[in-house]
Amino acid sequence: MTAIPLLAVSQGDPGGIGIEITAKAWRRRQDDGLDPFFLIGNSQTIITQIQALLPDVPVIDIDTPAAAREVFTRALPVLPLDMALSPAAATVAAIRHGAFLCKKGEASALVTNPIHKKRLYEAGFDHPGHTEYLAALTGRPGKSVMMLACPELRVVPATVHIPISEVPQRLNQPLLRHVIETTYHDLQRCFGLKNPRITVAGLNPHAGEGGTIGREEEEIIRPVIAEFAARGMAITGPFPADSLFHPAARERYDAAICMYHDQALIPIKTIDFDGGVNVTLGLPIIRTSPDHGTAEDIAGKGIANPSSLIAALRLAGEMARTSWAPDHG
Repeated sequence: MTAIPLLAVSQGDPGGIGIEITAKAWRRRQDDGLDPFFLIGNSQTIITQIQALLPDVPVIDIDTPAAAREVFTRALPVLPLDMALSPAAATVAAIRHGAFLCKKGEASALVTNPIHKKRLYEAGFDHPGHTEYLAALTGRPGKSVMMLACPELRVVPATVHIPISEVPQRLNQPLLRHVIETTYHDLQRCFGLKNPRITVAGLNPHAGEGGTIGREEEEIIRPVIAEFAARGMAITGPFPADSLFHPAARERYDAAICMYHDQALIPIKTIDFDGGVNVTLGLPIIRTSPDHGTAEDIAGKGIANPSSLIAALRLAGEMARTSWAPDHG
């Protein structure tokens, strides 16, 4: 495999900002030192949007991913899908084809633009989101783990898109073991950390305060931490979440395992709202995504900020290089 990664980018929902921010990322390819990438999607839709919003960005259709390396220096390469596909079907097909190319080794990583989940559900899509769909596509159903990353912080929620009222019922030792093991393994494989330091947040205020404010820490979280610590893992916790994310605390760990969605996402979006990246752990391929939605309220206005997508592209390239290194597989 060549030493320079080649990244596949799915178009995302065509009614959102995905195509626009991809073109803006291409326009900043030299200033931001981006690895070559190509966009998978409906060629006609892509060209129409880019001509309307960013007429200075040239677009060239390619027949194979390999052709993108030469085209990338002078135009945004587009790997076209079947023009007969509906917008929802094209959104799903772009993800599926990108994963397929990564599995075949024709792309080094997949970077996914935001999707509109309700629109996909109405078209028959039966997965909660990107993460679960990619796990199914790559033969890892139920095994994927979501990480949010920026230069200052990496967080991993143990439970994700469920009501807060269901978190205590869903949280259990097997789930927590899987999330911690997957995070530890991929910090080694894709982030180049030989001995990752992991910290774990409590679920309840004051991390349960010895079981007086909830029993989850004593009955679920603390025993799992003790198991991994006994095996030699550098793992600490459970700690109160309200004291886990200030600068001095962040220096003591490489990733924080959180118990629910907002416990993980609030600190990272506060620290780096525009530069956060969604990373799927536990897959045989590398997948990153900007940490925002379709932003349809500003779609078509030419004002979308590409910073999170650029961060996702850069991180995907870095992860690909690290995973190729002899010490990391």
